[in-house]
Amino acid sequence: MVVIVEKMEITRSNRMILLAILIILSAAHTTAYDNLALGKPAYQDDEWPCKVRDLWGAQKAVDGLYDDRSVVGFECTISKNHKWRATWRVDLLSIVSISHINIYFLTDNRPSPGLRKDRFGGFFLYVSNTTSKDDGHLCFHYVESGYESRSQDKRINCSVQGRYVIYYNERRPGVTYPSYYSKYAHNDLCEVQVWGCPNDLYYGENCTKPCPSNCQGRRCGIITGECLGCAPGYQGPRCSQICEDQRYGPGCAMSCGHCRNGETCHHVNGTCLNGCKEGMEGEKCEEECPNGSFGLHCQKNCKEYCGGEGTCNLVTGICHRGCNEGWTGPLCSQVATSWTHALTIIIPVASVVVLLAGSIIIYLLWKRKQRNDLISWISNVPGSNAPRRQLCRERTLKQAWTSNGKISVRDNVDRTYAVRKESDLVPSGHVLKEGGPL
Repeated sequence: MVVIVEKMEITRSNRMILLAILIILSAAHTTAYDNLALGKPAYQDDEWPCKVRDLWGAQKAVDGLYDDRSVVGFECTISKNHKWRATWRVDLLSIVSISHINIYFLTDNRPSPGLRKDRFGGFFLYVSNTTSKDDGHLCFHYVESGYESRSQDKRINCSVQGRYVIYYNERRPGVTYPSYYSKYAHNDLCEVQVWGCPNDLYYGENCTKPCPSNCQGRRCGIITGECLGCAPGYQGPRCSQICEDQRYGPGCAMSCGHCRNGETCHHVNGTCLNGCKEGMEGEKCEEECPNGSFGLHCQKNCKEYCGGEGTCNLVTGICHRGCNEGWTGPLCSQVATSWTHALTIIIPVASVVVLLAGSIIIYLLWKRKQRNDLISWISNVPGSNAPRRQLCRERTLKQAWTSNGKISVRDNVDRTYAVRKESDLVPSGHVLKEGGPL
């Protein structure tokens, strides 16, 4: 939309009439984005006193007039001189969807880049939801290689949402700037246009397409319609997909609790639709059963039956420290009668007795076998003239023989012994209990 106004001397009354016409035409314009900054409240640092403010105040940059871009045209915002920082902003009165921002600088009506090209070198442009640029999104920082790269008109694409558009420039003491930068910071803005949709719930060039329903706050990018963030439980460019299994919440960043049968939780609030698995409780099944309870919904009690602190397995209910006195069974849930209580004592004791008795019997049988083997061997030793035989079962004996009805044995160190009676034989390493060498 272009409105051509014939060059003429415009009184203050005529200016107000013209501004009203521009606002009405802008509101009626439905085939393109609206200039959302037109006529909105504006502010700049170190504002001029009242009389001068009418000439070069902050409001001049959003009045729709910028045909005369000179100081004496009184259609531009001009900041005070000799300042290290210069800030100007416009309040769009609500959060809106922005497509792009146009800036028309003071040029003294000279060809681009004009006589004041050194003043806007290095400027910053932010969109914020507060009056602080530090809280906002940096749309643009003007970094150029020299005078030739500057333009007195700037179109800055910045597809974001916000309430305040902030122009900022600085010349900090102690910092070395390019030689083609001015010594001090200035605003020098003849017009700032913020083009976009006045209703941030719509997008498209005509601002008629509703943002996807699952966008966070129903807000989306003004050009593509892609969500600027998803409502809890949704994901994807247009927030059309629910969270993956076992995830929920804002950005699908939270993990589900312990739902029954391993099911996933509700993608928005994380609740388990069919309850918790055994041993867990709470709205999101993130809490273990209290001590002394177990099972589905923590409805079963084991504190009365279990010994110690009355704790048990959260799922099975098996007591961690055995049963309390008077209770028995796998879950200690059966009342112990007098004979069952006695059995709980008798059975362990009897088991120990049987084990010990069995061990003793086995040992005695082994000893007896060893002795019988030796006696059997000696009883088969031939007469005195019989050849000597090697003893295999008892390594402490080397040879044995009979002479004149007596049994003689010799050990591994060639010591000879007489065996007078059966009780002299000890088959556990020493052959003789009594008697000495022959």
